[in-house]
Amino acid sequence: MDRSGIDDVLVIGGGPAGLTAATYLGRLHRRVRVLDAGQSRARWIPESNNCPGFPDGIAGNDLLARMREQAGGYGARFERATVTGLQRENGRYAVTADDGRRWQAPAVILATGLADRLPDMEHGDAAIACGALRLCPVCDAYEATDLDVGIFGPWRDIVAHARFLRGYTARLSLLPTDATGAVEELEDVDARVLPAGGRLLFDGRRCGYRPDGQESHWFDVVYPFLGWDSSAGLARQAGVVLTGRGEIPVDRSHQTTGVPGLYAIGDVVSGINQISVAVGQAAVAALDVHARLPFVPRA
Repeated sequence: MDRSGIDDVLVIGGGPAGLTAATYLGRLHRRVRVLDAGQSRARWIPESNNCPGFPDGIAGNDLLARMREQAGGYGARFERATVTGLQRENGRYAVTADDGRRWQAPAVILATGLADRLPDMEHGDAAIACGALRLCPVCDAYEATDLDVGIFGPWRDIVAHARFLRGYTARLSLLPTDATGAVEELEDVDARVLPAGGRLLFDGRRCGYRPDGQESHWFDVVYPFLGWDSSAGLARQAGVVLTGRGEIPVDRSHQTTGVPGLYAIGDVVSGINQISVAVGQAAVAALDVHARLPFVPRA
């Protein structure tokens, strides 16, 4: 493949992090291509009210559409692709999709995010869409202020999140998926504990929890904490050693991974999974990769 067929930067992931990086790189007159599987976590957001610049809130899909339009306006190209391969060959990266398509660039920005593990329940997508099932208390617990909130997941995780949510409401119920721990762990939380091992329900408006052989309990909001799956394994293919949590370690000053030309930004890196954090990391990475690529003067 001759040089004309090689991009300057390949961005893997089309969420807020990847699209911000693409906008910056386009404005830096770099040839940038975004490989997007269409699975950004932002698509689950019914309405974000802590995203800077949107005082009346904005739906996740609307935000993604605006950011994609902005990046495209500065020359970013887009491919719908699920990337499965990332190898460094002869000083540049070869990126392969699950359908065999292949791209090359001297630099890659990984913005692949995380995939939340959702409860096994009927109509879960509809419950998320109406705000009955919510995935990020940092994002939207303000909207649950003084509401009746259920916290669903393994005991250790839901106790930790209960401490955070107790700052928003006194009406908390723990819905453990495993054996209940010591009651002393809740001394500073003051939350109701329901029998473990129940299942979540959705009636079209609210989520409920039904322990085996017992009546259902209904809530204004339920937060599930079941963990997530990461595509950080792509970085491992390129030689990155992942953290114990499965995240990609980076130099926070530049978002570099330690492997030349490979950057990582957004939820696949950060423990603070917020749009504003992802956007900031994207700007840092884009400017650093631009500085490291060969200088190309305007004709």
